[in-house]
Amino acid sequence: YRRLHTRDTRLSEFNQVERKVMLGSYTKVLFVRDPFHRLIATFLQGMGISPSFSSFVQEVLDSGMHNGSVAWKPLVSLCRPCLIQYDYVVMFGYLRQELGHLLHRAGLPVGSLPPELTDSQVQWTYRWLSEQMFSELSAQQKKQLSHFYRWDLAAFPFSSSFLSN
Repeated sequence: YRRLHTRDTRLSEFNQVERKVMLGSYTKVLFVRDPFHRLIATFLQGMGISPSFSSFVQEVLDSGMHNGSVAWKPLVSLCRPCLIQYDYVVMFGYLRQELGHLLHRAGLPVGSLPPELTDSQVQWTYRWLSEQMFSELSAQQKKQLSHFYRWDLAAFPFSSSFLSN
């Protein structure tokens, strides 16, 4: 398949047989994160020019699925979990635990993980941030965000997401 070696060809441009051949020899790992946490991180990193989280969320909703940034587009539209059979799905918030398992399965030393934040610290911090940021949103924005990320919420176990409620 000549197109396999071109840099600008997207996976979706290959037919099913070509995808299967191309991806068959790779270990495919997908890193996923609660969509609301992704929004918070994007806002805090200054990727949105809005003065408030609420106005940033409105920008995201107004941009829609097709015009939005990769930083906040629904994961399902970016990683195509129905198209690609991933070998591992690693959840942010359980990163240390899951990366240890993944390294072990790959035959790499598990002790080489950096001793930065523990998963429980990350989960607590994002829980607190989520409560603060979620309270800034109108009922309409909350409803629209849940709808915007409905496929992510259905595809991945984000049971504690504020958008799941």
